[in-house]
Amino acid sequence: MSEAALGPTSGAARSLDLRRRPRRVERIAEGAIVAVALLSIVAVALILVFVGKEALPVLFSAVVHEEVTPLAMVMPRAVNGHAMYLWQPVSDVPKYNIVPLFLGSLKVTIVALLFAVPVSVAAAVYCAEYAPRRVREILKPAIELMAGVPSVVAGFFALVVLATWVQSVFGTEHRLNAIVAGLGLAFATCPVIFSVSEDALRSVPQSYRTAALALGSTPTQALLRVILPAAVPGIGAGVMLGFGRAIGETLIVVLASGNAALVDLNLGHSTRTVTATIAQELGEVVVGSAHYHVLFALGALLFLVTFVVNILTERALHRSRQSLTGSKR
Repeated sequence: MSEAALGPTSGAARSLDLRRRPRRVERIAEGAIVAVALLSIVAVALILVFVGKEALPVLFSAVVHEEVTPLAMVMPRAVNGHAMYLWQPVSDVPKYNIVPLFLGSLKVTIVALLFAVPVSVAAAVYCAEYAPRRVREILKPAIELMAGVPSVVAGFFALVVLATWVQSVFGTEHRLNAIVAGLGLAFATCPVIFSVSEDALRSVPQSYRTAALALGSTPTQALLRVILPAAVPGIGAGVMLGFGRAIGETLIVVLASGNAALVDLNLGHSTRTVTATIAQELGEVVVGSAHYHVLFALGALLFLVTFVVNILTERALHRSRQSLTGSKR
């Protein structure tokens, strides 16, 4: 029987059914997205629970080792009449002081940001405000593609090329040091800071630029006094993402830092970071030993530090947005 013979009622029903099919597909897709998101959250939560469970025995030194107490991990130890911060987990008398490791992480991260932030923000300003459209369409993807370079490649480049160059230019005592590792980390952080900063600058309303120029400002004055202050929250977010990328990097610092756990503010000396320590020692440690639990405690502390820094930065950026917009919400 033809559709015309069935009458208009059947045609309307078929049209309604065709309209319902896309909605069913959309609901299935939405359900799949929600399920994947919830699964990811649960997986991250389980990882944090596992790390916390393995790190918790450090708080109960009697269960693990007499040398592993929260106080012993941060206070100096008397050696030959000198107070020293020592990380020597495999010596006859194991020493698990974490101060050299966090100091090393801080040193290489500061060096990376000191180099990466000015270069990345300057490149973002040029790309967003001065570069012609065709140049911008080539330059921005090219810089962002640098984020896809494997960290082992950047670390090998720092080990072979940067280390020799830094030692010849600065005359450093150690060939592998915090400067070399920091410059290697800068290669990894520059694309992140650049991308977020450029997006923040381009998101500033065009009316800000027009109003500043109409009031007699030069383009440079408009950039320094109007556009950059308005983009500060976004640029700050990019810097914090770069901070997280740098302090959590592993392979670059393993290859380029020298891996010497020294309490020394000299950037030309070898250093050792938290991530490098975990990566190098966790695979060979005895499960359930004091060393094993301390390594997990290092990971938990690193997560806690980055979490606190991100919270404080978010509050600072929120206040900056309030001062720029005049909103109290």
